[in-house]
Parts: sequence; C-alpha cells; structure tokens
Amino acid sequence: MLLNKQILTHSYAVIMTQTTLNSQNNVETSPNSHSAIHKTPVVMQILPELGPGGAEQGCLDVAAGLVQAGSRAIVVSNGGSRVHELGRCGALHIDLPAHSKNPFTIWRNISRIKKLIKEHDVDIIHVRSRAPAWSALRACAGTKTRFMTTAHAPYNINGKAKRFYNSVMAKGERIIAISHHVAKYLIKNYDIDQRNIRLIHRGVDLAKYHPSNVTPAQIIKVTSEWRLPDGASIIMLPGRITRWKGHHVLIDAMAKLKRDDLFCVLIGSDQGRTEYREELEQSISDKNLGGQIRIIDHCYDLAAAYMLSTVVVSASTDPEGFGRIPIEAQAMGRPIIATDHGGAQETIKRGETGWLIPPNDSDALCAAIKEALSLDRDQRNILAENAMSHITYNFTKEKMVDETLNVYAELLQEKYSLQPPLRQAAT
Repeated sequence: MLLNKQILTHSYAVIMTQTTLNSQNNVETSPNSHSAIHKTPVVMQILPELGPGGAEQGCLDVAAGLVQAGSRAIVVSNGGSRVHELGRCGALHIDLPAHSKNPFTIWRNISRIKKLIKEHDVDIIHVRSRAPAWSALRACAGTKTRFMTTAHAPYNINGKAKRFYNSVMAKGERIIAISHHVAKYLIKNYDIDQRNIRLIHRGVDLAKYHPSNVTPAQIIKVTSEWRLPDGASIIMLPGRITRWKGHHVLIDAMAKLKRDDLFCVLIGSDQGRTEYREELEQSISDKNLGGQIRIIDHCYDLAAAYMLSTVVVSASTDPEGFGRIPIEAQAMGRPIIATDHGGAQETIKRGETGWLIPPNDSDALCAAIKEALSLDRDQRNILAENAMSHITYNFTKEKMVDETLNVYAELLQEKYSLQPPLRQAAT
C-alpha cells in the first residue's frame, strides 16, 4: 500500500511546496492554502447500513486501505452487524439514519452531514446509495469538500420521479461504475460527462477465498451443520432469498436432473420475504426434493462452503450490477454457472472458467449442471487453474482498493492544487 500512501499524500506535498515558495516570494496564497499544510487526508464514505452485501464489503475494504495509506477513514451509516470490522482496521464509524428514504429524514441529514464535514475537516465524501447521496450532495454545496458516488447497480426507472431520484448517483465529481454494464446504464439514462466515470470492478479477498486457506476442520464443520452425506455432489446457490436471485429456477433444474445422489444448498436470509421462502419450500415439497435441497439462513464460513460445493450457481433473473458470487467461486476454483447478462458477462470467461446461460431457463441450467458434473479430474483442475488465475489478475480486493484510492487522489490533487472540478457537484 506504499504507492497509495505516496499518491494520496502527493497533493499535500505539492500545495505545501507551493505555499512555501509563495511565502518566500511574498506571493499572496489562497485562503485555504495554510489549512493544507501537514494535513492528513480525510475520506468519509456513506451508505445505508453495514450488513452483508457487495457495497458493504467494498466500503470496508476501502476503509482499511485508507488507514493503511495513512489517511483518516470515516464511515457513516445506520449501523449493522459489521460495524465492529471498522474498529479492527482503525476506521471510525458514525451513526446516522442514512438508510431512511423519508424526505424529512433526508432533509435533516443535510445539516447533520454538514456538521460532520466541519467537525472532521472532511476532504472527500464518497456515497454508495441514493437516499444519503441527496443529503451529502446538498451538504457539500458551498464547501471545499469533494463529492463522489459509486453506482452499484442499474437502478430501476419507473417514471420521471424515479429517474430523478436515481439521478443523484450521476452527480458526483467522480462516479465509480462497478462494471461496464453499470457504466452503460449511466451514460444511456443520464446527462453525464463521461470523463467523470471510473470503471472499478469489485474485488475478492484472496487471503480468505483461496483453497489453500481452508482447513479440513472448516469443511467438516460445515458438512456437519448442513447434515450432508460424505462425498456427496453439492450444487450451491448463495444469495439472499428474493425472487430475482432465481432460486426457483434452480429448484426446477434440480427436478429435471432426476438424480438422487445430488444435494442442493440455498444459502441466504429471506430478510422478511417470508412469502417467497414459503413458495420455495412448497415447490421443494411438491417436487419431492425435501431430502435433497436445504435452505440455510446464513453461512459464517462461505469459503468452506465453496470448497464443499461441486458446482456453484448464480441464477439471477435480472441483470446484476456486478455479482460477487461468480468471482468468489472462481477464486476458490469451483465451476460456476451464471446467467448471461449484467456483470457476470464481465467476470466469467465463457467456456474457460464457467458457463453463461439464458436467464430464467431451467432447461439450460439443467444442461449446464450436467456438463459441469461430467468433468473428469483433469478437466476440473484445468478449469480451476484458469478461474483462479483469471481472478488473481483481474478481480482482487487489492486492485479494487488501489484504483479507488487513485480516484481519491485525483480529487485531492484538484482540491489542493486549486483546480476547478470537472463538474459542479451541487448542480
């Protein structure tokens, strides 16, 4: 991370040098030049909550990277199960009802964020969700704090009101798109300066998701908890229990496979969506698959779960902005089958590291599972090597953090070199 530290502090070195030269030559400096001397960069990320999910994981990874680079990392959210992870890396968490879509709360959050900007001398606010983005955009107006966003998905547009609500994610002085798919969505739907977009794919932590880092004891523990027979072939679909994740498509494919030796594990919480979960359970019962399909609310050791799996499935019926499951599965060297749209098209090398199939097509999913199960040992090893190499070169946590910190450095350089932003954030 030394390079990042040099990049992040370079802008401060530039302004400090310029201030000294101006002073020696009796040149009037900018009113804010003195405040830049010896200043540690402060970056505040804002998102609704810190629970499971790709946006949350990316926020935590970047916060840790900022601290390692010698900067102050602040995360503002409504709390959540992962707040303690910020303390471990040396970042600060501040509670704020950033999850609320209530217009009154969004309005009140403007003054709250303004206060935080002043109190912590925030250089950059990086927002990862729409509701808090509106508050942060207004809070940054009239300050020297830079405003940027990350668009994590191609948000649904249903009418003018929704289009306007989503548009805040295109108002950053820099906008990170987590895939080409998301970048194309932004360009197509919003009046946006393409110079402001930075494509930064999500990354996987290879210290966690690598076969050599999973012990036999971990695998035995998960096998016991899930009541799986030794040596069974396991089809796994991780993802919260919501219809667009396509669990019903996999259940239909399992019925069409007609193999008693296969077991299927659906990992994810229904997050209150009990109606869809009950529908899945009824479908499992109707198809006499009760002994073969398990729905697991939560897995505390997903790396071990991947190692247990024979095939991993991502059956999303709607395009995902990126999708972490395909890169995690490939990092673990497991065969991955995903739907042929959205971010999966950018992370899976068709025919080399996995399969891409039409969405909502249980026949195609059934055929792909059969093909994956038919691989012999050598073929599986080749696929695993290709997949792991692909992730190592293209989709690591370190690469994602480095590229994000480079975007921060751009904004810091502009701020302390007194260059105007490419785009006015408060428009």
